[in-house]
Amino acid sequence: MTLHINATVERWPVNGHFTIARGAKKCVDLIVVAVSDGTHIGQGEGTAIYYRGETAEECLRQIARVTDTIAAQDVPMTRALLQSELPPGAARNALDCALWDLEAKQTGQPLWALTGMISPPTPLETAFTISLGTPDAMHADARTAAESGYGLLKLKLNGDADRDRVAAVRAGAPKARIIVDANESWGALDIAAEAEVLKMLGVAMIEQPLPAGQDAALANLSSPLPIFADESCHVAADVPRLAGLYQGVNIKLDKAGGLTAALALSKAAENAKMDIMVGCMLSTSLAIQAAFLVAQTASWVDLDGPALLQKDRPGGFRFADGRLSPA
Repeated sequence: MTLHINATVERWPVNGHFTIARGAKKCVDLIVVAVSDGTHIGQGEGTAIYYRGETAEECLRQIARVTDTIAAQDVPMTRALLQSELPPGAARNALDCALWDLEAKQTGQPLWALTGMISPPTPLETAFTISLGTPDAMHADARTAAESGYGLLKLKLNGDADRDRVAAVRAGAPKARIIVDANESWGALDIAAEAEVLKMLGVAMIEQPLPAGQDAALANLSSPLPIFADESCHVAADVPRLAGLYQGVNIKLDKAGGLTAALALSKAAENAKMDIMVGCMLSTSLAIQAAFLVAQTASWVDLDGPALLQKDRPGGFRFADGRLSPA
């Protein structure tokens, strides 16, 4: 059997603005992969990890380089071979997820059963991202999100007047739970002191305060809030050096390089007694299908990528009352 692999780039506009410590985006380029066995077609989607220098065009080139090598195998063998043929990243993610989808269609099994889950996935509460902005702008965005039913907000911060931003969000959404994502921007701050203040404002968790590679600075930190690794944690092999420094890891399929690697990372974190968060890049619901399964055992879920776009794919996930559920 020869598999036919097609990869394209699609550009999707963001709804309003999406701003973090590293910059702003008005649209996102998505890598979309279709793998066919002549009867069934599996699909997957990835978003380039821009902070690692990935681009959608380079992802297409990566896929093209391995197509001949992997296309002559059956699907499980192709997926296993893919883990060594491509590095972790969006290209491998899109292709790996397409192969999982194809195998599910070939076997007639739902994807959740194919991954070893014993029961179907259930709807999950998801965070809604409040982009970095002025305190007033974040106050308004938080109020709108809360009025739309979101009870969990994820704030993008940048290390400059973050306390004012969090206080403004708290005022805009008094009942919401809050988690914050510093995106590596707190290198000049006293993290423990910052965490003390944010805890008083009702923050429940801090994500990636320090630049990746500076994780050892957390060794003697006494933080009143749990700290999760994002940019510092991509695959299962990262977990041993992060255990004891972070209380949890943020699993993203684009970082891990697909559902196969994300499941392995989830297991490694569980074995290390670290909590799990499952997040996403800007994406459509096609990218959320596999992440939704990994998120079933997560302490925190941040799968609002499709809700941040102007539109989603037809038949995508539903976002209602702060919860994420399949169509």
